[in-house]
Amino acid sequence: MLFSLVKIIIFFSVVVGITLGLGELLRSNGFVRLSFMDTELTISPLIAALLLFFLLLGFWILLKILGFFTAVLRFLNGDETAVSRYFNKNRERKGFEALADGLVALASGEGHVAISKAAKAEKYLKRPELTNLIIAQAADSLNDSPKAYKFYKELLKDDRTRFVGIIGIMKHKLSDGDQELALKLAEKAFSLKPKHEKTQDVLLQLQAGNEDWRGARKTLNAKLKYGLLPRDVHRRRDAVLALSEARSILADGKVIEAGEASIEANRLSPDLIPAAAMAARSYIQKGKPKSALRIIKKAWEIKPHPDLAVVFKELKEKESEEELIKSFKNLSRNQSDDDETKMFLSELYIAAGNFSDARGALGTLVETLPNARVMTILAAILRGEGESDEDVRDLLTQALKAPRGAQWVCENCFHLHTSWVPVCRNCKSFDTLSWKELSSEEEDGPQSLLELPNSSDQYGPGDINQTLLKKNIDPEKAEIKR
Repeated sequence: MLFSLVKIIIFFSVVVGITLGLGELLRSNGFVRLSFMDTELTISPLIAALLLFFLLLGFWILLKILGFFTAVLRFLNGDETAVSRYFNKNRERKGFEALADGLVALASGEGHVAISKAAKAEKYLKRPELTNLIIAQAADSLNDSPKAYKFYKELLKDDRTRFVGIIGIMKHKLSDGDQELALKLAEKAFSLKPKHEKTQDVLLQLQAGNEDWRGARKTLNAKLKYGLLPRDVHRRRDAVLALSEARSILADGKVIEAGEASIEANRLSPDLIPAAAMAARSYIQKGKPKSALRIIKKAWEIKPHPDLAVVFKELKEKESEEELIKSFKNLSRNQSDDDETKMFLSELYIAAGNFSDARGALGTLVETLPNARVMTILAAILRGEGESDEDVRDLLTQALKAPRGAQWVCENCFHLHTSWVPVCRNCKSFDTLSWKELSSEEEDGPQSLLELPNSSDQYGPGDINQTLLKKNIDPEKAEIKR
């Protein structure tokens, strides 16, 4: 409001000043004499003022005309001018409109439209880092791999889009099954953006699939460093990688180094059963039975498992069967109600020839957990108690039809594994195997008696079950259809 008032006052003052000035010029009795060479001109002051005004106006118009022609010449010469800026803004407007239409078409799944709009945008904008990206992703949506691959390669030329180009090419190599080149591309992408979570995940999976355990551990540490992985999850997965590295070292004949790596894996994750078994064996080889027993006991209290029972047998191989039973009871006193504890204790009693205690150790598992292994153990008890061959044969037939029991199962795809592995053999997921019972719908079931769980294979308490199988049923004729 105040500023407007000031402008009004100034305007009014100027008008008044001009009016007064013109009035003074009109009332003036003087004259102005102009002399140029031999010519002399006498005019009134008012006429002189008007001539000066029109002279200045003409000079200003002349300057503008000269400026216009100069701008035209500069425009024709390619220099930036107001005219060129006008046309450039017009092109930019059309280019960004086409770019926006291309993005919308890409999000809508209209790949052909997106490619067409991106090409139009490139014509106006000359911004390949934007348009090539749209075309590459649109070609991906159309499953046009050659075109997508071509434009992802173009993105490698610009520092701003190099990472996106590498990721795009890596995905194509993964779909083509070229794991080796995909791994190199993932490593390059990781070096460009080590904080990128999806790149870390892909690199970790490829390194694990390629058995590059040391590299995988570095990638895993990067995930922890940048806060993309909880510390407890990191410890578990680091333990899995350390165990895998230990196995790889052991395969190369480096027993001592493998033992140290397995002990580290057990320290990181005491509930990782394969690591506990391997670490315990390492201590046994070093002549440290107490350390081995401590590891087995701790792991058994977390999760009883047949692999731990195998190592326990190896540790106590010099003890008598009665001493072995006593040692195992002491080991498993905190897990006496666990199914695995009951089955293994029952097998130890069978090996000792104490069939009544074996039946007592088995308890009600025949009703609550009637799997193949429980039925086989019961058949061994009946044979030891002198029951008829027909009764034993009936139990073994039931064992064939019963579920297998706990197995290594991938939590991602439910694929069964005969032994623990860090990467699922079916879906290639990392650290997804767990020891669990499957329902009858999930389980494929054994195809012959040779596939049934056998206590002598797992624990070595004797050859009772194997003898029963050989006596009563021919495995080659024991095919079953689920």
